[in-house]
Amino acid sequence: MEFASVPAICLHLISSAIQRCRLSGELCRLSVILKCSPPSDPLVLRISISDTGIGSFLDEFQDLKFSREAIGAEKWDGVLSVRTTSTCDNEVYHYQLNLKESASARRLTRLPSNPKNGVKFSGTEVCLSISESLDVLLAEINCFFQKMLVLKIPNVVYELVVEHEDASGSRCENVFLANESNPLPFSASNLERLKSGLEDYILKHGNSSNKKCGSCFPSLEHLKFRSGIACCTEGQKNTGLLMEAVIVISEISEPTSSCFRPCGAKSEVLFFKDFTPCPIPQSSGKALTSIDWKSYGLTLGSIVNQCGYSLLEWEVMLPSTRQKTQLDRNLVKRVVKLALDDLKEKHAGVLLSAHALKIRSHAPDLAKTIAGLILSSKDSGFQVECCSLLGLQSQGVGGEIVEDCIKEKIISVIEMNDRKSYQRSEEVAPFLFENDCLQVLEFQEEEYEEGDDGDFSPLDI
Repeated sequence: MEFASVPAICLHLISSAIQRCRLSGELCRLSVILKCSPPSDPLVLRISISDTGIGSFLDEFQDLKFSREAIGAEKWDGVLSVRTTSTCDNEVYHYQLNLKESASARRLTRLPSNPKNGVKFSGTEVCLSISESLDVLLAEINCFFQKMLVLKIPNVVYELVVEHEDASGSRCENVFLANESNPLPFSASNLERLKSGLEDYILKHGNSSNKKCGSCFPSLEHLKFRSGIACCTEGQKNTGLLMEAVIVISEISEPTSSCFRPCGAKSEVLFFKDFTPCPIPQSSGKALTSIDWKSYGLTLGSIVNQCGYSLLEWEVMLPSTRQKTQLDRNLVKRVVKLALDDLKEKHAGVLLSAHALKIRSHAPDLAKTIAGLILSSKDSGFQVECCSLLGLQSQGVGGEIVEDCIKEKIISVIEMNDRKSYQRSEEVAPFLFENDCLQVLEFQEEEYEEGDDGDFSPLDI
């Protein structure tokens, strides 16, 4: 694994620490400390990444490489200092890894260990000294932690501290300290945590602040969440690949400019692999482009990768190894479609196809015509039966009430058929008016002239 920048190496080391915390199964702390040198010394930034998870087996460091062209010797000497111990160890082991060394046997140097004196604990600390802008690195790590909070990993607490040294001594600044505002029980599933974390992420000011903003979304009623889960199998064998997706849409048509990124007709995509935020892979990007977005009323233009997330750019935005790569692509497509279909199923009128929207636009005129036929009829029995089917009282009912009721039923049928269209179901389309007493409709063949083609459908109007 080769890295082209110092921040990329630091984020990878933080990701490894998160995995050690997850595997421990115990409550863990992950601390990142950036210690700035005093103004009198050369510009050196000392980085400490420590965790209280399981100890490191050092294998995770053996394949690390960095581009010497992109990261010069003046920025980093390629040396990592590692201290690690497991609960069953009696010592804290100390190693030094020189990533510039090409020979693997000479990369690792073992230094004197420290006794634990019978104390049971585990953890790892990785340190490195670099010449890098504090502001640049701080922004990268802070953004990384903001994304990690979306996952709501139950047993990990994050801390980001900056230490400054000046003539008066050293001083600390807590840049980031995770404060769970909406904790979930430990028994909550990963998908439940992802839903809750994404909700908190969206409610933060501009999706980038540490605090929730009451102006971005005054009410959760404006947000609609649904999800999907897909696993990959080859024949009867489970490959172990599992993907979960959560989709949220907002019904706010005119967002406050100070509360949102100037995205326009774009949607933000956060991608996590092995519980770590990362850019969306090329195979997953192709999977997203292969989805039939038009069946959800959308036309995808392109996918743009930004720092820490990706953007789906829409041409039209409605108001409201090779085998493994192919498996990943199919899995992404399936899980996103499941989440979209779930969203469409649970929220009426959301993500309707362009065809359904066109048909629905004629519903008011059709409802007005049908209401006129009912109310203008001189057959009182016919009027009573029609009102009964609509769930209305025939006495004193106004034309506007009848018209609105019919319009609601028409729109409901259109939306129901649009939700079922992706299933290519052979079931008969639902009737506009349903009656428990009406079980079978009999059509006499003699009513139709010879030469008529096609089957009759209740929606052929």
